[in-house]
Parts: sequence; C-alpha cells; structure tokens
Amino acid sequence: MNIKKIGLTALGSSLIATSAFAGALDVTGSAGFTFANSDKYDTGNNFSMTDSVTFSGGGEMDNGWNVTVSFELEDNASSASGNNMDSRSLKVDMGDAGTLTFSGHGGSTAASAVDDVTPTAYGESWDVIGSTTATQTNGGANKHGAIGGFGDDNIFMYNAPSLVDGLGLNISYVPSHTDRVGSSISWAVAYTGVEGLTLGYATDNNGKDGSGATLEEIETTLMYATYAYGPVTIGYQENEADGATASNDDEMTAYGVTYAVTEDLSIGYNYSEIDEDTTTSTNVQESTNISFSYTMGSITIAGASVKMDNIGENTSAINDRQGYEIDVSFAF
Repeated sequence: MNIKKIGLTALGSSLIATSAFAGALDVTGSAGFTFANSDKYDTGNNFSMTDSVTFSGGGEMDNGWNVTVSFELEDNASSASGNNMDSRSLKVDMGDAGTLTFSGHGGSTAASAVDDVTPTAYGESWDVIGSTTATQTNGGANKHGAIGGFGDDNIFMYNAPSLVDGLGLNISYVPSHTDRVGSSISWAVAYTGVEGLTLGYATDNNGKDGSGATLEEIETTLMYATYAYGPVTIGYQENEADGATASNDDEMTAYGVTYAVTEDLSIGYNYSEIDEDTTTSTNVQESTNISFSYTMGSITIAGASVKMDNIGENTSAINDRQGYEIDVSFAF
C-alpha cells in the first residue's frame, strides 16, 4: 500500500472526495479443535473448532512510516459490528516516534492488556471454566473475570519509544459515548532492564463520572512482576478497583509458575483469588489451574485442569466446580 502525501491546499477537497485508499490484503487462518468439559454446566457438544479468518495488509508510506490494517471475519461474532465482523485495527508505525493503533473492535486498553500476565502453559486460572446463566446448573452464580481495564470499541493505543533502556510506556484513549459519560485514558509502564525480570504498573478508569450507581467513576490499578531463570518462570500480580461506593471496591491476587521440561514440553501452575465488594463480602472466588503445552513438529497439544471454589463469591456447593480443556492446533 502506498499512501501519497497530500498538500494542505488540497486536503479539504481530498477528504470529501475519498475516505480510503485501496490495497491488497492477505488472508490467514488457523487449523485446530478444542474439547472442553466441566461439571454443573451444560456445554452441549464439547467439541469446537476455530471459525475465523483474518485479512491483513500494509505498506510503507512516502515519509517512511509503515501502515498495517487487519480485519477478522468470525462466524457469529459477539460484537456490535454485526454477526460476522469481529476484531479490526489500523496500525501506524512511526519509527522513532512510536506506534499508534486504532482498534475499531477487539482492542485492549493499556491496562486491560496486562490484566493477568502471570505465567501459564495454557489459559488463565479464571478463564477456562465457562459460566453464564443460560447454560449453568440452576442456582449457579456467574464467575468473576480478572479485575483490569475497561475496554470498548474505537480505542486509540500509543506505544511510546523507549525513554530509557528497558522502560516501555503504553497509553490508550477511549472516547466518550452514550454509556461512557467521559472519555478515559489508560497507561501502563513496564521495566525490563534486568535480564529475565519484568516489573509493570498500569491504571485505567471506566470513563464515567458523578455519583450514583449509573455514573460512578471506577479506577483500577495493576502491579505485577515476572522473572524467568533458565527453564523456570514465576510471576505475581495484584489488581485493585476503587469506586465512590463500597460495592465497587474490588481486589484480585494471582501468581503462577511454569517449567520448560524440554524444548517441546512445558507445564504450569496458576492460582488467583478475586474479591468483589471487599467491604461487605466474606468470601473470595478461588481458581487453580494446572496446565501443559506440548509441541511435536507442526502439531501443538495444550490443555488445563481447573478447579474453582466460591464462584461469584457464593459458598453453596453448586458454585464449586471443576473442568478441563484440551486444544489441538496445526501449523502449516
């Protein structure tokens, strides 16, 4: 793709005449299937396979910047874009000036991109077992996900150039709209100046303001550390959400360790606990994940066995669940 420079005198009429430049796009996809099962939950047919393809392309502009565009088509995509269009983004790599990405859908804020970075061989501890009111056993509670950023459509993400060796900075911006009273800015820093060590901090808010349940501003902060030494990687993370009312004060703690047994086989242990409404709740949702990943040639087999207690911070026996997931993928 080659986007020509436009003089200021011609800019106005050019913007009216056209809004895009055509370019060639490559099509990529993946081959694989997944088997998942858990108790107290009706998954129907336990087998599934990938059902999306991605169109991507780009090129260098006259000023040396590189532009990349990506569109994902997925069957029954769950988004406001329709039933088939899913993640899509436009990225401008400005070299020493950093990288700017606009995500129409499927993007992350600076904070939500690091909502749980603790090491695992397959899946986060809180994300393998499904839980929705439509398919779980009657009386079961909805599970809590990670406490992190407040993602949305139409996110701007700026990846700044390294200010000092080993220090990275990401900044994201979400414009205001009907259910986001104010625009919001999220930022995250990560230090990797010591070999094997990563230290990170991020903050985000939901873009709402005022007082009351419908307009309350909630701010999240995330802190994490990971360290890799030889075949072992360990990590620890703490996330907090603070709102004007006690019911929106939440906490999350997670830690994990992975061990590369060989170049092809890795195993992992991951744990998290989530406490929503910290001032009134007396229980926490606990999740334990034991995972593996094995590659032989072009085939990768990975999976996890997960145990969750007090799902949704409810202590009834129906909210203690176990499950597993196995994924088989092929590279060609």
